[in-house]
Amino acid sequence: MAKIENVFSWCLKQGEKGDKHKGLKKISQNLPESRAHVKKAESNLETMHYLYAGGKTDWVASAAFYAMYHALLAFLYTVGYESRNQECTITATEHFMKNGTIHLEQEYIDMIRLAQEQENKRDVKNLREEYQYGTKTTMEDSLCLAIMENARRFVDRLKEVLETLP
Repeated sequence: MAKIENVFSWCLKQGEKGDKHKGLKKISQNLPESRAHVKKAESNLETMHYLYAGGKTDWVASAAFYAMYHALLAFLYTVGYESRNQECTITATEHFMKNGTIHLEQEYIDMIRLAQEQENKRDVKNLREEYQYGTKTTMEDSLCLAIMENARRFVDRLKEVLETLP
């Protein structure tokens, strides 16, 4: 827990600097922006299916990751934060899980985060990096289907969480 709080504090300090793509910034709750990120998450899910159907499976993990990421951004805008950094977005979500602001199961964080303690698991963040920055142009079908299912579950779960917030 101390690590999460340390990273969360660091992210807030980075956000105070105002540099693009750095840290977290405390803002007023922004429900229109939250809804826009939910729409973007849904759009990314559609894109993920489009890529899969078109045989561009190397991009499925990227679309799945960004669907999940935009769902997390929707949550942060709902609780009054703007994130400019992927790691800060995920850590902030964990912070709000730990302090009871939201009730989200750890499995959803594990789906998106590259966790050192899970070396043998291939989460979507790791897969996105592998396929986006690597030279492979196809991903095995079973892995694509699993990623796509996880992305849908993730976005649906975050939408449920958003409904519980004021």
